[in-house]
Amino acid sequence: MKYTVSPSELVKKFGGSYAKELGIDLSHSDSAEIQKWFLAAVLFGARISGKIAAKTYAEFARAGVVSPERILHAGWNDLVRILGRGGYARYDFKTADKLLEVSNILLWEYAGDLNSLHRIAADQPDLERRLKQLGKGVGDVTVNIFLREMRGIWPKAQPLPSAKVVQAAKALGLIDIGLCDGPIILKTLKAAAQEDGINPEDFAEFEAALVRFEMASQRKALLEKP
Repeated sequence: MKYTVSPSELVKKFGGSYAKELGIDLSHSDSAEIQKWFLAAVLFGARISGKIAAKTYAEFARAGVVSPERILHAGWNDLVRILGRGGYARYDFKTADKLLEVSNILLWEYAGDLNSLHRIAADQPDLERRLKQLGKGVGDVTVNIFLREMRGIWPKAQPLPSAKVVQAAKALGLIDIGLCDGPIILKTLKAAAQEDGINPEDFAEFEAALVRFEMASQRKALLEKP
């Protein structure tokens, strides 16, 4: 198949991993780093700009409030202040509640270790179910964002491509416009990445680049709208 842009070119032009951009290193499966990315995924999961979500995560990191223990120690008022400094004001109260609930459940059920959650999970569906059970505000979007970059890190992290990934892949000619089957789309994108020289463990970089492309396309469409 002839592509508008190759997978490796897409990563080079639009960037890859959001976790890496935030200074989070998932490559060694370190529990503390994985927890940081989960916090970031919760922030990215709201209907708010990626720029504000990234800025807000940076405020959490600057304050050293990136673990379940530190989130609980900070308490609701400090969490709201951190969220406000990041520009997360629209969702600050609700997100503070969510972070406290998630931290409590994570500590109670998994000793604060997301690696333990992964080990206990039977498979990909069970992994997603357990993540959503961490709090009522942890939904499909947050879980997909989180697991997308855990692909290649956790064996059971095999989420189907998100709507943004699919839309970008179709726009770029990476998959047929009429293709709707998630597993086949994932298989096709993995094959395209491998054919272009992207290592399987780096597929998450390509997937993130597709998200970035789609977000850029949406912004452009809004600017051009009469």
